Amino acid sequence: MESCNPVNTPVESGIELRKSTNGGNVDPTYFKSLVGSLRYLTCTRLDILYGVGLVSRYMEAPDQSHLNAAKRILRYIKVADIFTKPLKHDVFGRLKLMLGMKTFGN
Repeated sequence: MESCNPVNTPVESGIELRKSTNGGNVDPTYFKSLVGSLRYLTCTRLDILYGVGLVSRYMEAPDQSHLNAAKRILRYIKVADIFTKPLKHDVFGRLKLMLGMKTFGN
Protein backbone atom coordinates (compact mmCIF):
# COMPACT_ATOMS: atom_id res chain seq x y z
CA MET A 1 0.00 0.00 0.00
CA GLU A 2 2.99 2.34 0.26
CA SER A 3 3.24 2.73 -3.52
CA CYS A 4 -0.51 2.94 -4.13
CA ASN A 5 -2.23 5.55 -6.27
CA PRO A 6 -3.77 8.32 -4.14
CA VAL A 7 -7.48 9.16 -4.30
CA ASN A 8 -9.31 12.36 -3.35
CA THR A 9 -12.44 10.77 -1.88
CA PRO A 10 -12.82 7.87 0.55
CA VAL A 11 -15.73 6.32 -1.38
CA GLU A 12 -16.11 5.98 -5.11
CA SER A 13 -18.99 8.05 -6.45
CA GLY A 14 -22.10 5.97 -7.06
CA ILE A 15 -20.67 2.75 -5.63
CA GLU A 16 -23.18 0.01 -4.91
CA LEU A 17 -21.92 -2.84 -2.76
CA ARG A 18 -24.02 -5.99 -2.66
CA LYS A 19 -23.94 -9.09 -0.48
CA SER A 20 -23.30 -11.52 -3.29
CA THR A 21 -21.19 -10.33 -6.19
CA ASN A 22 -19.14 -12.26 -8.69
CA GLY A 23 -15.82 -11.31 -7.09
CA GLY A 24 -13.72 -13.88 -5.27
CA ASN A 25 -14.02 -14.36 -1.54
CA VAL A 26 -11.42 -12.82 0.73
CA ASP A 27 -10.21 -13.89 4.16
CA PRO A 28 -12.93 -12.75 6.61
CA THR A 29 -10.42 -12.45 9.46
CA TYR A 30 -8.22 -10.08 7.44
CA PHE A 31 -11.23 -8.03 6.35
CA LYS A 32 -12.60 -7.79 9.91
CA SER A 33 -9.21 -6.67 11.18
CA LEU A 34 -8.95 -4.01 8.49
CA VAL A 35 -12.48 -2.70 9.05
CA GLY A 36 -11.99 -2.78 12.83
CA SER A 37 -8.90 -0.63 12.50
CA LEU A 38 -10.75 1.78 10.22
CA ARG A 39 -13.66 1.97 12.70
CA TYR A 40 -11.22 2.85 15.46
CA LEU A 41 -9.80 5.58 13.25
CA THR A 42 -13.23 7.16 12.74
CA CYS A 43 -13.07 8.55 16.28
CA THR A 44 -10.67 11.20 15.03
CA ARG A 45 -11.30 11.11 11.27
CA LEU A 46 -14.94 11.91 10.62
CA ASP A 47 -14.30 12.26 6.89
CA ILE A 48 -14.08 8.46 6.51
CA LEU A 49 -17.10 7.64 8.67
CA TYR A 50 -19.53 7.04 5.81
CA GLY A 51 -17.15 4.81 3.87
CA VAL A 52 -16.24 2.73 6.90
CA GLY A 53 -19.90 2.30 7.77
CA LEU A 54 -20.56 1.18 4.23
CA VAL A 55 -17.89 -1.53 4.16
CA SER A 56 -18.57 -2.67 7.73
CA ARG A 57 -21.99 -3.97 6.63
CA TYR A 58 -20.29 -6.83 4.81
CA MET A 59 -17.99 -8.20 7.51
CA GLU A 60 -19.73 -11.57 7.65
CA ALA A 61 -19.02 -12.65 4.06
CA PRO A 62 -16.78 -10.11 2.32
CA ASP A 63 -15.74 -10.42 -1.31
CA GLN A 64 -13.19 -8.63 -3.45
CA SER A 65 -15.39 -5.59 -4.13
CA HIS A 66 -15.76 -4.98 -0.38
CA LEU A 67 -12.00 -5.31 0.14
CA ASN A 68 -11.35 -2.90 -2.74
CA ALA A 69 -13.69 -0.35 -1.13
CA ALA A 70 -11.85 -0.69 2.21
CA LYS A 71 -8.48 -0.31 0.50
CA ARG A 72 -9.73 2.83 -1.23
CA ILE A 73 -10.32 4.35 2.20
CA LEU A 74 -6.71 3.52 3.09
CA ARG A 75 -5.54 5.20 -0.11
CA TYR A 76 -7.58 8.28 0.82
CA ILE A 77 -6.08 8.37 4.31
CA LYS A 78 -2.62 8.34 2.81
CA VAL A 79 -3.41 11.51 0.81
CA ALA A 80 -5.41 13.24 3.54
CA ASP A 81 -2.64 12.62 6.07
CA ILE A 82 -0.92 15.82 4.95
CA PHE A 83 -3.88 17.78 6.36
CA THR A 84 -3.63 16.18 9.81
CA LYS A 85 0.02 16.93 10.46
CA PRO A 86 0.63 19.73 12.97
CA LEU A 87 1.35 23.17 11.59
CA LYS A 88 4.70 24.82 12.13
CA HIS A 89 4.84 27.75 14.52
CA ASP A 90 5.82 30.27 11.84
CA VAL A 91 2.55 29.60 10.01
CA PHE A 92 0.63 31.01 12.97
CA GLY A 93 2.87 34.06 13.04
CA ARG A 94 2.30 34.80 9.36
CA LEU A 95 -1.45 34.23 9.78
CA LYS A 96 -1.55 36.70 12.67
CA LEU A 97 0.23 39.30 10.55
CA MET A 98 -2.12 38.76 7.61
CA LEU A 99 -5.21 39.13 9.78
CA GLY A 100 -3.81 42.00 11.83
CA MET A 101 -4.30 40.10 15.09
CA LYS A 102 -2.27 40.43 18.23
CA THR A 103 -3.34 37.13 19.85
CA PHE A 104 -5.44 34.10 19.01
CA GLY A 105 -7.63 34.51 22.09
CA ASN A 106 -10.70 36.41 23.23
